[in-house]
Amino acid sequence: MVDTNNDTAARGSDALLPAASRVAVMTVTVIAVLAVAWLLVELSGLLMLVFASLALATVFDAMTRRICRLLGAPRGLALALSVLAFLGVFAAAFFLFGAQLAREFDTIRSALPSAFEKILAFVERLGLGEPVRKLLDQGGGDVSQVVSRAGGYVLTAGNVLTNAVLVLVGAIFIAGDPSIYRRGLLLLMPRRAEAPLAAALDDAGRGLRGWMFGQLISSMVVAALTWGGLAALGVPAAGGLGVIAGLLDVIPMVGPIISGVPAVLLAFTVSPASALWTIGLFLAVQQLQGNFLQPMIQKQAVDVPPALLLFAVVAAGTLFGFLGVLLAAPLTVVSFVFVQRIYVRTLLGKKIDVAG
Repeated sequence: MVDTNNDTAARGSDALLPAASRVAVMTVTVIAVLAVAWLLVELSGLLMLVFASLALATVFDAMTRRICRLLGAPRGLALALSVLAFLGVFAAAFFLFGAQLAREFDTIRSALPSAFEKILAFVERLGLGEPVRKLLDQGGGDVSQVVSRAGGYVLTAGNVLTNAVLVLVGAIFIAGDPSIYRRGLLLLMPRRAEAPLAAALDDAGRGLRGWMFGQLISSMVVAALTWGGLAALGVPAAGGLGVIAGLLDVIPMVGPIISGVPAVLLAFTVSPASALWTIGLFLAVQQLQGNFLQPMIQKQAVDVPPALLLFAVVAAGTLFGFLGVLLAAPLTVVSFVFVQRIYVRTLLGKKIDVAG
């Protein structure tokens, strides 16, 4: 009788061991997941710089391959020529237009206060002065809060020049031999996941190259049309405002609105009619961009739904600060492709045409 009780107790203790081990494994797994999530949040600024390097490396890689095909040069020489050509474009633009643009940016900075005053005086004559002042006061507080957050992000990540050099050097190293990093990433994956991930990387690379090429053309066209249109309307600092419009065209949906604000304000220094014509000019340029240039970008890259892009900009700005806003579009392109290839097509088994 005693032996039977002992056997029963032994079997019970043996049954408890697997349950305890499962609880321990689950606890360790949860702690590990939380630790990785916390680490990703803490390193979010660095991760965005890494993504910027990857995006720039994609450009260098495309240029390097083209030079290798055209000249038959070795990859190292072709990469050096690509980097020199990339930097040469910015250096030439600076030497040709730098002084003029600096003067025009000074004009924008000095003319904005008087433009605000003229707008308020015009609104006062319409009898809407007090509501507009309250709206401007409230909006000014919101803008200052956003600016302070962006400034805090820049301070924690380092100054802009240092980050730019870090991104450039990282992109050169990655573009020097991208197969090393690709192969290393695939080696970390289970064998059955290697093929879908390799296909997703290829799709994302093609989509990213197409987006950058199309976006470059779009930004140049928007900058040129805005510059010429504002100059024809007699708006001060048309060149600087055109450059701002071209640069902010990278930010989907929100960028054109931001670039139009200083242009309309400076147009008010000429006349209210010029401000109305300036609004019409920006609407016309954005119609051209939305109906012609943007479909061209999506054809070359990834057809991301507009609403998804809009909320992606807001989410990236909330999570990663100002740098997240700038990189929201390419980050959305890559994420969209990965979701289609890995989740929808591989895990769910649904037959879809993957973008990119």
